[in-house]
Amino acid sequence: MLGRRLISFLKRSPASTVSSSVKSGEEGEGKSFGRKAVSFVLLTLSGGVALSALDDLTIYYGCTSKAMEKASKNQMLIDAIGEPIVRGPWYNASLAVAHKRHSVSCTFPVSGPQGTGIFQLKAVRNGDVTWYSFLRSRDWEILIMEALLHVPANEEKQQTFRISLLDNLSTPAPKACTDCQAQRSEAPEKK
Repeated sequence: MLGRRLISFLKRSPASTVSSSVKSGEEGEGKSFGRKAVSFVLLTLSGGVALSALDDLTIYYGCTSKAMEKASKNQMLIDAIGEPIVRGPWYNASLAVAHKRHSVSCTFPVSGPQGTGIFQLKAVRNGDVTWYSFLRSRDWEILIMEALLHVPANEEKQQTFRISLLDNLSTPAPKACTDCQAQRSEAPEKK
């Protein structure tokens, strides 16, 4: 076997070895360019996914920080699960972002010394979208916020209840639209 290889090596002409080395060099350059292109595309995609995940994480912390601030002022919540109220881990939360990242719906766990719960909120962001808005914190306005709480009183009796955390805000009560009703009553008379 070694003899056959030696004979085939000696039978090769110098021109055939030069042409084969040129072909392998061209193939190597083609493969090298393809590998670089694939590497660039994969790096770009993974960088985009990482930036999107980082943006979602900043949205999560911005919204939940605002929610925790409002929750710490709610006496019913403090009476139910105790104080301090601690935000749960981000990987147990859910986040849905819509309308070019101006609207968010978030659910995240909380706990206190007397019980646990889940906060659910919907919020909108004020301001416009720029490249710099990614780096600075956003001003979120919470529209809806509720807490679903589980308080174990003892082994036999456990309580689960829902608290709306934005009821104590000074929002005006809805009024009946008397102007619209007056316009509707005038409309049939004109016929």
